[in-house]
Amino acid sequence: MGTKFGIEKNNGINKRKGGKLASVLSSVNDSSSTSGLTRDVLDTSDRELARLFVEMFQPLGGDHISVVFHDTNLAEAAQQAWKGDVGAECKITSLNKGKKVKSALKEMKSKQGMSGLGMGASGGGKKSKKKAFATKMNEEFDDSSSGPFRLPEGCELALFVSPSIKDLITIKSICEDVGMGTLVVLLNARLSLIESFGSEENEQFYKNEFESIFYLSVAPQQAAPGCLMHRSYPNDWIVARKPKSGAPKTIATYTDKPSEKECSDAYESIEVGDMEKATETILDNVSTWLK
Repeated sequence: MGTKFGIEKNNGINKRKGGKLASVLSSVNDSSSTSGLTRDVLDTSDRELARLFVEMFQPLGGDHISVVFHDTNLAEAAQQAWKGDVGAECKITSLNKGKKVKSALKEMKSKQGMSGLGMGASGGGKKSKKKAFATKMNEEFDDSSSGPFRLPEGCELALFVSPSIKDLITIKSICEDVGMGTLVVLLNARLSLIESFGSEENEQFYKNEFESIFYLSVAPQQAAPGCLMHRSYPNDWIVARKPKSGAPKTIATYTDKPSEKECSDAYESIEVGDMEKATETILDNVSTWLK
């Protein structure tokens, strides 16, 4: 949902003080908060979340932590953002190289024209330029573009950031390859939103082998408006109401992730005390006066 964790600066202002909870609560109470939700906002949120996990696991040592992004562009953005950050020591890599290949192709075309691809020259010139292009591409991708993706040697923790459905198929093979020697964590995988995993085997693998260790988001708003859903392993799932003043208040707990119907039932069971009603009435009046 594009939560701002306050790790990276935005327009020169570091918003660390707001924190992730404040950002989520803000999105619950502001119905227009999704209007600025862009791909860049989501990528930044994913990158900041990965940065938090890297810092938590620093005792392992940066050489034993791998952060794996969907593609090279995202990996390079993280390398730039975390450069010189002692709390972000790790190995950054990517599952897919496609975007980098396209970027290199575009660059070569602009520098050499279509002849650089062996499509516009003739005779010896065609062969020479084609060879130059191939050499350039080999230098660019020789160490990582061939063969299936593999985690760096000695990896004890692998953080896969916002993997796609296609990525999940690759990650399943990686898990089977590394076994129990490597802890695999999926960050913002959004598994509950996936309609098809490609096969029943893949779906059961992710449902049975992975545990939701941390979850913080809005509850289905059509069922429980103004409510949050939270889980921190090994505790229960919590549905909480965010009053207009004060901290969120738990209205229901569940051993498994609550369904939309369960969230609706929890919302319908809310009992608001007289003091809270009075406070919210005052806040509504003040809000009206300030409009």
